[in-house]
Amino acid sequence: MQGFRSPGSLQRFVSIFSAVRNLFVAPHSERSAFAVHLHRLQAMAEWKAVTRTLA
Repeated sequence: MQGFRSPGSLQRFVSIFSAVRNLFVAPHSERSAFAVHLHRLQAMAEWKAVTRTLA
């Protein structure tokens, strides 16, 4: 719990962090560089759609 004031704040961080991490980290079955690259492009497109950024 280093850096967190309460178990509740730690739980909120972990729940959000795990969802974001699952979006950006390629599955272990996709190990080729091209597959990882495609996964990251798709993840960034989804992230931009969710956050509504233009860049």
